[in-house]
Amino acid sequence: MVTEFNTAFSFNGLPIAYADLSEVAYSLVKEGDSYEREIGDFLLDWISESEDILQRTSGSTGSPKEIYLSKKAMVKSALLTGSFLDLGEGTRALLCLPVSSIAGKMMLVRALTLGWKLTVVAPERTPLWSVTGDFDFSAMVPMQLQASLKNIERIGKVLVGGAPVSKDLREALSGKSTIVYESYGMSETASHIALRKLNPPENTDSPGEVPAFQALPGITLEQDKNDCLVVHVPFLSKEPIQTNDLVSMQDAQSFYWLGRADHIVNSGGVKLVPELLEAQLEPVLQRRFFLTGIPDEVLGEKLVLVAEGKPDEALLAKVQESGGLEKYEVPKAVYFLEAFKEGESGKIQRAEMLRELFKGE
Repeated sequence: MVTEFNTAFSFNGLPIAYADLSEVAYSLVKEGDSYEREIGDFLLDWISESEDILQRTSGSTGSPKEIYLSKKAMVKSALLTGSFLDLGEGTRALLCLPVSSIAGKMMLVRALTLGWKLTVVAPERTPLWSVTGDFDFSAMVPMQLQASLKNIERIGKVLVGGAPVSKDLREALSGKSTIVYESYGMSETASHIALRKLNPPENTDSPGEVPAFQALPGITLEQDKNDCLVVHVPFLSKEPIQTNDLVSMQDAQSFYWLGRADHIVNSGGVKLVPELLEAQLEPVLQRRFFLTGIPDEVLGEKLVLVAEGKPDEALLAKVQESGGLEKYEVPKAVYFLEAFKEGESGKIQRAEMLRELFKGE
């Protein structure tokens, strides 16, 4: 199957013709490092006769699963992003994400389809340390963006996603010349379907606040009866894509993400959204943490806090004294894990850690 290809495409400084892609791919698979072998394998899949690409979801909210994405849909997604962000032929792009992720795959698809000058580095925490020169565009996860703040102005535009962007990181971006967009999407939608600009924040009253996510052209949104987002992506599927994401809709094209429906804690009949409470506690707790519910004989479920690092008996008192939460929103207990487990994007693997923390109970 011959997919759309722009002859301006180059890979690590070398112009590559479509007829040479298989040779480049085999060379990467045979001689490259692990991340380069992933790129080679993807290129071979991309130029194969198959109409679909196999993608494994992250499993951040449960067990990972395998899905098939249409190559045609991935090309349309690439064209949409290129048009929306004004990233046309000749764009100097940096790929620093693993190609096992949909975000990494889509960087390659955009480069091949739009004719970008693509530079590839290992998907490490500090990607700009291992490469020289300036770039027009890159996609990163929040931990990479945080670690690259000192040199981030070497890149004109950055797309950040895969995990929530903290308030501290948003505020650190203020005053940077680099334009940073936070993305909303998933493997099932072939990467992002909505974006919001983080700096300078538009339609907000103070630094650190952010605008609503705005759907890309041609994509429409709605809420189901449980206030979860439903996405209509005509080029991807005739059927709407149902998510578990709780949102506050602004209109048919924009929304605020509130949290996951499958994270809701029903404590004594009061439904608590952990992500909303976490946002309030983030400035108070100088460590990574998350809130969750565990079974309770009286309340049905009780809200607890899981923190990373050494146990601190004063942590719960610190939360109680913060003054930002109502009495029923305060966690009833604190648990500690030495180190949080992360996915490739840096997203905390809540489900896996909870199974480990409470096994045998």
